[in-house]
Amino acid sequence: MQVHQILKTKKDMAVVTVPVGQMIRAAAKILAARRIGTVVVSDDGNTIAGILSERDIVRALARKGPECLAEPVEEYMTTAVQICALSDSADAILGRMTEGRFRHMPVIENKMLVGLITIGDVVKAKLNELAMENQALEGMIKGH
Repeated sequence: MQVHQILKTKKDMAVVTVPVGQMIRAAAKILAARRIGTVVVSDDGNTIAGILSERDIVRALARKGPECLAEPVEEYMTTAVQICALSDSADAILGRMTEGRFRHMPVIENKMLVGLITIGDVVKAKLNELAMENQALEGMIKGH
C-alpha cells in the first residue's frame, strides 16, 4: 500500500497549518479544538517551515513553564521535518516513524504540501491490508 492510497481513506485530507509568528497558545487551542496532534508551520499552506506537535508544547512547558505559551511557534517547532511522497510505501513510512519516534509526516508532491499522514493512518491501513489477506487465504482454504 502506498501513501496516496492511505490519504484517500482519510475523512479529512486538509492539513492544518499555522503561520510563522503564531503564538504557542493559539496553536495549542487549534490542536485541542481540532482534536489533532500536530500543525504544520507554513506561511502559505504549501511550503513547510516546521512542524509543531503536542509533544513539542509539553516539552516547552516543562522547560519554561506557562510563559512559553506567549512565544512564537518557531521557538519550539521541529525544523528538520521528515517528509514523504505519495508513492512511498506504508511499510517504509511505518519504519521511518518508528525509528524516528514521531507520529506525523507531511506528504510532499512537486515541492508542495499535499497531505499529512499519521502513524494511526498507516497502522489502520496495514490492519485493513492484513484483514483482506486473511479473508483471501480463508477463501482459498475453503475453496471459494
